[in-house]
Amino acid sequence: MELRIFPQIAEISESDWDALIDPADQPFVRWAWLEALERSGCAAPETGWSPCHLGVFRGRQLVAAAPAYLREDSDGDFSRDWGWASGAARAKVPYYPKLSITVPFTPVTGQRFLVAPGEDRQELTATLIAGAQKLAAKVGASCVQVLFPTAEEARALEAIGLTRRIDFQYHWRNAGYADYDAFLARFSSKRRHQVRRERGAAETQGITVRTVRGEELAARSETWGRLAHDFHRNTVDKLMWGRRWLNRPFYDRIFERMPEPLEVVVAERDGRPIAGAFNVASRRRLYGRYWGCFEDHPFLHFHVCLYHSIDDCIRRGLEAFEGGAGGEHKIARGFEPSETYSAYLFLDARLARPVVQYIEQEAVHREEALARWRAESPIFKRSTGT
Repeated sequence: MELRIFPQIAEISESDWDALIDPADQPFVRWAWLEALERSGCAAPETGWSPCHLGVFRGRQLVAAAPAYLREDSDGDFSRDWGWASGAARAKVPYYPKLSITVPFTPVTGQRFLVAPGEDRQELTATLIAGAQKLAAKVGASCVQVLFPTAEEARALEAIGLTRRIDFQYHWRNAGYADYDAFLARFSSKRRHQVRRERGAAETQGITVRTVRGEELAARSETWGRLAHDFHRNTVDKLMWGRRWLNRPFYDRIFERMPEPLEVVVAERDGRPIAGAFNVASRRRLYGRYWGCFEDHPFLHFHVCLYHSIDDCIRRGLEAFEGGAGGEHKIARGFEPSETYSAYLFLDARLARPVVQYIEQEAVHREEALARWRAESPIFKRSTGT
């Protein structure tokens, strides 16, 4: 077998790459998503993302691959390693470049090592990591980091010598609810009233909320892509810390080439779109990506980004809704902490010892916090029967 490095995803066959993907996995590792990021210039050397995708071939057949980028900073990868980079700089130890196996701007758990059906996943994952390590050494990278792998991948990486890091996001999980009222029944009376009041505000404001997907979206993909971009940009531009990671060409490209998993939750008033959320769906989960508005109304953000899609997930029988990387405000609205993972291989011994020690100590505190939260269940009632 031969490992090759590709400076752009376009140099790999779309059908060969996608043939490695589990159809039930999240869509963000699909060739079309990565190609749209690169072709639009969002994930490019000029923005701190130099593609160097890993592919393992048996003859002419691609049998395994991993999306990889050489990074000169940590903006947009959600690695939460700013402190390490700062500490390394003070110690005069180079932290950048680093080699990241991830999907740019996408803090979503999913397979990072794509392996053809019937192949030895453990062996090929080790081959990809060995190739990444060799590449990192060649370009002078301080580490190889794998961001947001599945729990199974994280354990497999730990078994071959990487250091596993634990973190968490807030996800909504479907407990087999018959309808939205069954979900609300899990809250205390006070919180249930709060949720109903926040969701019901739209009706008193003359606002309707619906999801556009499937044939309706595909028939006017350019229009919906432009609207999703305009919502996002309008809101990002209002924020001092706003990040223009995704540009108009990305939205145009992804809505044209990959409309099937895309969704736009649109809020309309007097027949005009005034707010919306850009979501992506797999067979089992819904992923909230970006939100924006042209008009500000009380609680509209919660309705468009959270409540409407929770109700939609229940109706569709989806198992979970991942609303993004941050936001403790989600807890009071039915989202619960869920583990996420990353894994690290440090090539510089000056970094390895202190950072690995930090990760190990951090893991103890985070696991204790998660266990305590689940035992106390501060949002939901202890029993659905009370």
